Formats: sequence, C-alpha cells, structure tokens
Amino acid sequence: MAQLIRIYEENPDPRAIKKVVDILRDGGLVIYPTDSVYGLGCDITNTRALEQIARIRGVKLEKANFSFICADLSNLSDYVRQIDTPTFKILKKALPGPFTFILPGNNNLPKVFKKRKTVGIRVPDNSIARLLVEQLGNPIVSTSIYDEDEVIEYTTDPELIREKWEKLVDVVIDGGYGDNIPTTVIDLSGAVPEVIRQGKGDADLILG
Repeated sequence: MAQLIRIYEENPDPRAIKKVVDILRDGGLVIYPTDSVYGLGCDITNTRALEQIARIRGVKLEKANFSFICADLSNLSDYVRQIDTPTFKILKKALPGPFTFILPGNNNLPKVFKKRKTVGIRVPDNSIARLLVEQLGNPIVSTSIYDEDEVIEYTTDPELIREKWEKLVDVVIDGGYGDNIPTTVIDLSGAVPEVIRQGKGDADLILG
C-alpha cells in the first residue's frame, strides 16, 4: 500500500523530503509533482527499480523513453556529452521549466542505458522534485502518469492517483493538483533543434 505524503511546494518539509529520499535509495517507486503532469520515478542507480517501472509501462528498459530529472544544469556533464554554447544557451533559457530536452548521451550512462545514443533531460520548475534529486545526489529516472485510455488523460488529483497506483508504488507525494499538459519535448541532439512534442512549454520563446 502506497503512503500518501503531503508536501507543500512553497515550503517543503525537510523531514518529509528525507523520508521520500530514503525510500528512493531503498529502491522504492515514487509518484511526485512536477511543473507539468505528475511523474513516476526511481533512483537512476537502482536497476531493479528501473526494471519495475519498465514493467509497469509495458516496455523494454533498454528502449524506454524515460527522462532523467536533474536538480539543475550542473548534473548534465554526468550523463551528457559536451554540448556547444548555442545548445547551453537554450537550456539555460528554458530551465527550470516544463521542457524535456533530448541530448547526446555519454559513456557514464547506467549500464541499462549504455546502448542509448540520446537521453531526455528535465529540470522541473518545482521545488519538491528538485529537492528530491538534490538530496538523493543523482537524477531520478521518470515517466509521466496517465490513464490508459484511447485518449491520454493525465490524472491531476493526488488522492485519485494514489487510489489507482497504491499497489504499484511505495509513495505518492501530494503536492497539490497537478497539470494535465505534459512537457514540450525538444531534440537538441542534431544540427538543428527539433520540436518533437508541443506541450506546456512555449518552444517559440526558447528557440526564437
């Protein structure tokens, strides 16, 4: 049974954050708020937890399009190849914010992602998400929470999320109502930036 832990974004309780971080370190799965839709995440260094998320999603882990949630841009060099100045300027302009950027991965990627040429990087404009990563000490691997309908519906109410996911995850953080629009996905791994999905973030403002 998943715990429901209330954390306020304006003033996150350090003890509550630590409790969730301890669960992540132990290989737990956590549903947490971002600046777009709620996310399902785990510690990037825990292969068993990564496999669990892939199973829930019904995908092979090696091929899964999961995002790496970072606290800020200083985490980038851990998993991303050296990026040029124009690319860095785009990232600096957009983050933290509701964007996922696809960037070329480097040789430090966890074993299960070694064959991937690119990774999706997120720095959410949400203090709860960023504090979790900061205190964990490495990125959270994440995927969005949505209802398996023909039309993708994002669940915004943490109580309803817990009802649906309570047997699959260890913790649901109640950080208030979430959004129902996912991130804008921009591929920066090629010669020219390419918008893969227009979501909450305004790509024109970033790339213009």
